Order: sequence, then structure tokens, then C-alpha cells
Amino acid sequence: MRAGDLRHRIIIERQTSSQDAGGQPLEVWTPVATVWADIRNPTGMGAIRADAQAEVVKTSIRIRWRTDIKAGMRAVHGTTIYEIGAVLPDHAGREFVDLVCGVAE
Repeated sequence: MRAGDLRHRIIIERQTSSQDAGGQPLEVWTPVATVWADIRNPTGMGAIRADAQAEVVKTSIRIRWRTDIKAGMRAVHGTTIYEIGAVLPDHAGREFVDLVCGVAE
């Protein structure tokens, strides 16, 4: 993997439980890692939801090899939040991991 391809800085976050000042449960996003990434292959396709046309956008984010990233986490790039739907590791070369993401609404 060429370092020049990794031109976007992203923060990988996982959801954790905490408590607010009143002791009520609170779900918060906690940073796991800040990494360089290649955000690519945005595709859009139409979908029908409740008799209305909706756009479904999938993005692939490639990062260096890691084993601590799981589906359900999220990647943050600037003001864009990507929900990680699948993690596709390069088992043969152990060079990279592709994250299949959707843009959070």
C-alpha cells in the first residue's frame, strides 16, 4: 500500500455507555484511533422506502491493517460521519482493511 494513497485523516469511534450528571444512562462515541485513510468508490443507488424514493450511498474507506475495527463503529472525516457496515481485511497480505460504510443521516 502506497502512503500517498492515504490522504484523508479520519477518527474511528466506538459507542460506549456512560452516565450523565443525574446518573441516567448515556450512549457516547469514544475515539479508538486516528488514522490515515483512502476514502473512495462512492456509489449511489436509488431505493424505495415507504413509497418514497431514497438515495443509498456506499463508500469504501481503506486504512492500514488493524484488527480492532468492527462493524457498528463509525469513521469521522471532517463533518462527515460514516457508519461502518462491514470490515473486509486483506488476510493474504495483511496490508490493509476496507471499511464498507454508509453516510450517517
